Amino acid sequence: MISSFLLGLTFQLQAAVPLVFHARDGRTEVRLAAAESDALVTIDGRLDEEIWKRAALLTGFSLYQPVDGRPAPDSTEVRVWYSSTAMFFGIRAFEPHGPVRATLADRDRVSTDDYVEIHLDTFSERRRAFVFIVNPLGIQADGTKTEGGGFIPGSNISPGQNDLSGDFIWQSKGHVEDWGYEVEVRIPFNSLRYASSDEHRWGLQFNRHVQHSGYDETWTPVKKASASFIAQEGWIGGMRGIQHGPNLTINPEVTSTISGNANTSANALSDPWAYTARQRVGGNARLGLGSNFVLNGTVKPDFSQVEADAAQVAADPRFALFYAERRPFFVEGAEQFNVPNTLIYTRRIVNPDGALKLTGKIGRTNVALLSALDAPTAAAPNSRPLVDILRLTRDYGGQSTVGLLYSERVRSGRSNRSAGVDTRYVFGKLYYAQLQLAGSNTNIAGATRSGSLWEGVLDRTGRKFGFHYGLIGIAPDFQVDNGFVARTGYAQASANNRFTLFGKQGGLFERYNVFLTTTSLWKYESFTRGDGPLENRASLSNSFTFRRGWSLSVTPAYGSFAFDPSAYAQLLSGTSGNQLTPFVPAERTSTFTAAASLSTPQFRRFSASAGMTLGNDVYFLETSKARREAYNATLDVRPTERIRLNATYVSTKLTRRAFGDVAQSSRIPRVKMEYQISRPLFVRLVAQYEATVQSELRDPRTGAVLWQASASPNPTRPFGSNTLRADWLVSYRPRPGFVLFGGYGNTLAEPDPLAFDRLRRISDGFFMKASYVFGQLPR
Repeated sequence: MISSFLLGLTFQLQAAVPLVFHARDGRTEVRLAAAESDALVTIDGRLDEEIWKRAALLTGFSLYQPVDGRPAPDSTEVRVWYSSTAMFFGIRAFEPHGPVRATLADRDRVSTDDYVEIHLDTFSERRRAFVFIVNPLGIQADGTKTEGGGFIPGSNISPGQNDLSGDFIWQSKGHVEDWGYEVEVRIPFNSLRYASSDEHRWGLQFNRHVQHSGYDETWTPVKKASASFIAQEGWIGGMRGIQHGPNLTINPEVTSTISGNANTSANALSDPWAYTARQRVGGNARLGLGSNFVLNGTVKPDFSQVEADAAQVAADPRFALFYAERRPFFVEGAEQFNVPNTLIYTRRIVNPDGALKLTGKIGRTNVALLSALDAPTAAAPNSRPLVDILRLTRDYGGQSTVGLLYSERVRSGRSNRSAGVDTRYVFGKLYYAQLQLAGSNTNIAGATRSGSLWEGVLDRTGRKFGFHYGLIGIAPDFQVDNGFVARTGYAQASANNRFTLFGKQGGLFERYNVFLTTTSLWKYESFTRGDGPLENRASLSNSFTFRRGWSLSVTPAYGSFAFDPSAYAQLLSGTSGNQLTPFVPAERTSTFTAAASLSTPQFRRFSASAGMTLGNDVYFLETSKARREAYNATLDVRPTERIRLNATYVSTKLTRRAFGDVAQSSRIPRVKMEYQISRPLFVRLVAQYEATVQSELRDPRTGAVLWQASASPNPTRPFGSNTLRADWLVSYRPRPGFVLFGGYGNTLAEPDPLAFDRLRRISDGFFMKASYVFGQLPR
């Protein structure tokens, strides 16, 4: 039967009549015949070669966002074929309803354009896929989509979303037509990872995003009533004779940095500004070990080209702020280090002298190993921490996984080791259960502390009703030096219930989501004793999606907070050094806040959003009742296809309700401009102002200044900072691995916030970097 099918396929290819795979008609299993050579096409963005007429034709797209289960209003055709060295995709996206949105952007900056995503599940896991994204001009974005792991606090990436941190080597070009746009894509096999086999069968999905309507359209019909997006993919098979080829690259880097600071030495009057210069020679190496393993190495890596993190405002100062990993060496294969509750956080490796990383898959087992020698810390200036991380995950059942973790960070006088196991079990198509258990051991100068973390999650992803229930406990002495755990010593139960209503396609109202969320938090010891919770919260989030992509959300929230006296043991209250007494936190306090936000669609030249949170809250540093005012706004402007402007503003202010004065205030405006001179050459300018004020801490009962407890107590003091940071970068990347960077940045300060009249420079720096790749790149 198979031989007759292949004969029929060969006949159709020879007759120049393509097989059509219409997904809504159930034709989602694609079999391909190989073409003789890559030379049959030139990647120029036009499907005018003869081979495209004979390639398999995939069509019949369906609507997914904001409403699923309906035929896509826009027609999309994808043609697919392969050679022994690469896979080829030809995309025709027809657009009769509105303008095509396309800009000449830097890599991974296509979210404001029309685009098409290609998902390749090369291991047929049905829970992880390589993602290749192209806008109408062929500008690339790429990364991975993974279901499993854990939500990352403070990050825009959660399970099931695209992580664009990784970069692959592939080719794409496109152009806009009156009827829509056309894109040509070549993905070399040695840019992918896949299992060794005589014949390959991979998961395949396409996701088209249409900016003028805000719609997402998929090739295979994808239902929202499912625990997995990836599992609803189609299949592409029949591929034989694939040649992965050698894949060895050596990437030396040379960096020169000059840093300037105000001179504080004895000759400051004659030489008020001091500069230091540093040259750094390092590099990276990448070795493909067959088709499914990659070994990466780095020596004195330089991360100066990575854009500075946007400042965040800590809404609750008891929790640390999270910044996502964006450094090139660490992001490749990062999805294999994903662990629930972020027990691996590679930004803890600050400035390694050297590091090795091995990632790959054996059968159904994923292997990820990382070892690094980090720079000394301020706490131990003469000791270099050695970091070792091992992460193993194994697939079982259809989409379920079990994982193991071992992590250690060892230096003179301190060692931290942790180990854990976790599993994600998918059942009944709509449900998954996730369990995790981990323990840590920390030794500091011979004294040992041990602690544990445990979590259970149950989730239902239905079309109209879903829930997410969780229970987590983290012991006070649980610590992972290579992870990100924002808070320890607590247990928390949470329940999130979602209800969804759908409107008519093209109507004013298209979707309404309501989330009812409740959480209760205990001190860890109180939970194990069966005592009542320390904190209770409840919120009702109402999210509306309107025609063309307008969205509105309104969220009232209620809270009740008691305060743990041990958390304030270092504070004293009184009017003078002779009358100080231990600070007694306030009684249980109730809060009520309301948040609202509005987002526009992606218009041809701009998009915008704004939000605010108002109400009665708590200032946790002193347990006082406070009025919260928080605002945020974003404006994206694209005046031409080469220029992008992004402006953001974030502010928060807490005012003491008892005394009417400001306890804490932050205002952070930020502007970023990018000019894409040509596809390989761009200029970026980022300016960010941070104006922060915090008054002395005060006793909420008496208004007396709080003191820091010590042998010689000191009163808490007010402080403020008004700084303007400006950075510019010129980047030239004519091909993967060959980069030239040049940049300058400085920090200025002034006494009055946002006055811009007495700014003085307090630091600056200039850097240049050259990097080149030697070896075998994917062809």
